[in-house]
Amino acid sequence: MIEKKEKYNVAVAGATGAVGRKMLEILQERNFPVDRLKLLASARSAGTSLEFKGEQVTVEELRHYSFEGVDIALFSAGASVSREFAPSAVKSNCVVIDNSSAYRMKADIPLVVPEVNPDAIGEDPGIIANPNCSTIQMVVALKPIHDKFKIKRVVVSTYQSVSGSGQKAIDELKNQTKEWLQGNELKPNVYPHQIAFNCLPHIDIFLDNGYTKEEMKMVNETRKIFSDDSIQVCPTTVRVPVFYSHSEALNVETEGPVTALAVRELLSAQAGVCVVDDPENNLYPLAIDGENKDEVFVGRIRDDISRERAVNFWVVSDNLRKGAALNAVQIAELLIAHL
Repeated sequence: MIEKKEKYNVAVAGATGAVGRKMLEILQERNFPVDRLKLLASARSAGTSLEFKGEQVTVEELRHYSFEGVDIALFSAGASVSREFAPSAVKSNCVVIDNSSAYRMKADIPLVVPEVNPDAIGEDPGIIANPNCSTIQMVVALKPIHDKFKIKRVVVSTYQSVSGSGQKAIDELKNQTKEWLQGNELKPNVYPHQIAFNCLPHIDIFLDNGYTKEEMKMVNETRKIFSDDSIQVCPTTVRVPVFYSHSEALNVETEGPVTALAVRELLSAQAGVCVVDDPENNLYPLAIDGENKDEVFVGRIRDDISRERAVNFWVVSDNLRKGAALNAVQIAELLIAHL
């Protein structure tokens, strides 16, 4: 258990990646009480530097001894790296907040979205898991509905930006768009097919049940976050040619009688949610408007005309911020607030 302090020694593992860089931005923006900052990455990135609060911080190679004297480590370097190095961090009396899928479904590891299940952190965590980006924005919007009406079933289709696959995917969309406009042949690398001007109903690997790993993350993580295995989730995840922010279309069926009006009122009062719902004036959440924002935006709230006790709505959030880096920093804030 880390001790209560005025400032904390913080490490960011995977600091040079898209999410790692965003973590640095958010630590600075939210004035997290950082004493000493350690930036960790692969040997390839070691020796480079990143700016934090006006100073250049040198990136060090991630090693098992890197966490000596560190209080909190934010991991965003992939599941294999987390599995290898997070236990070493815990042995150094460091609390790990892990953005990968490595520990999310471990029974003894809390999976936390601060607006939804803050008490899940517990009193003495070693590792705290950050949920998948598409799950985070969905459960923030579902929270007040589940509390009030109890959710039976969610049918969700996602429209996920390429930044969810990292910087190489961002570059691939840029390059393919340029090549397409010039009439040149497109050569996919990050994705199995062209992503420019296309939609790919394929995120992560396909599993034996016909769903992708990304889709099953949404099923399993939602149930764990709400501590309710009775919630049925039917997902389809799609990669779209958008640089930042994920969008989701949700159909939510509840046990109690629910209306669009009631859902709009609940979401308007929910922490972390911004309702943008004025279709007559063409106002609804857009991916480009969600970029670099902290909120989960909700709109197109309407009753399901095909069945009772069901509503539809549209959800947008910046996948690098609330879907990853911001949620991790909020967990760290929650952690030190309860010391």
